[in-house]
Amino acid sequence: MRDFFRRHSPTFHPAQENRDIPDDLWVKCTKCKELLYHRELENNEMVCPRCGHHFRLRVHQRVRYLVDEGSFEEQFACIFPDDPLGFEANGETYLGKVREKQRETGIADAMVVGTAKIEGHPLVLAVSDFSFMGASMGSVYGEKLVRAVGLALQRQLPILTVSSSGGARMQEGIFSLMQMAKTVAAFAELGRRGLPHISLLTDPCFGGVTASYAMTADVILAEPKALIGFAGPRVIEQITRQKLPPGFQTAEFCLEHGMIDMVVPRRDLRPVIGNLLTIFDREGS
Repeated sequence: MRDFFRRHSPTFHPAQENRDIPDDLWVKCTKCKELLYHRELENNEMVCPRCGHHFRLRVHQRVRYLVDEGSFEEQFACIFPDDPLGFEANGETYLGKVREKQRETGIADAMVVGTAKIEGHPLVLAVSDFSFMGASMGSVYGEKLVRAVGLALQRQLPILTVSSSGGARMQEGIFSLMQMAKTVAAFAELGRRGLPHISLLTDPCFGGVTASYAMTADVILAEPKALIGFAGPRVIEQITRQKLPPGFQTAEFCLEHGMIDMVVPRRDLRPVIGNLLTIFDREGS
């Protein structure tokens, strides 16, 4: 009878209590190590509110933060990579790796092209996504850029490239390397026609991208602390056998030595680019 009035506490299972908590609710800043609420970080354009560290962006995030709301229309989305060399390493084929990244990212390749508006100014936008094989420049990457230039010429629009890359895509061999010459030739034609090219360099930007179209623009911008160069600092130190100066290859170092024109915090990119487009419009008229 006494058991009838006794309270029976339910068995506590920690796994059941935590099953509805999202895995990405909190993010640790890689710079200051502060634990950040993901929603707060997204509202601050993926910039740490404590130390100002700029997190890397996916292409959809870049578009959302940079262009006027609802203005982006993707172009040339149905161009897919091929495997001209039949490349295979460690039992994995190149196309197998590509399909894996396509499932993970939801995009066909590292380069996404479209039309958009910034501060009311229409333009062609080309954005690379580092989460897709390090945004390595292969045949699709180069082809989309060339078509983006063609679209800019057809519609008489300026073009904004947002670059982040580890360099050429080694799985495509010489087909990847030729994209450097191919893209530079396309942007040279854009310059001959008097249409502006604004280049935004984001962390990291290396290899064939830095050695080609990304550094040929009329105005070159960079996000704070972005690493920019051709080879990495460790490779340079090994070859030259010299200690590199502090801050070497950062956006601020590049600005100080005349490689780029401006270092612009992410929250200021839209108004700064909008002002540049206004100036180009006045010059064009």
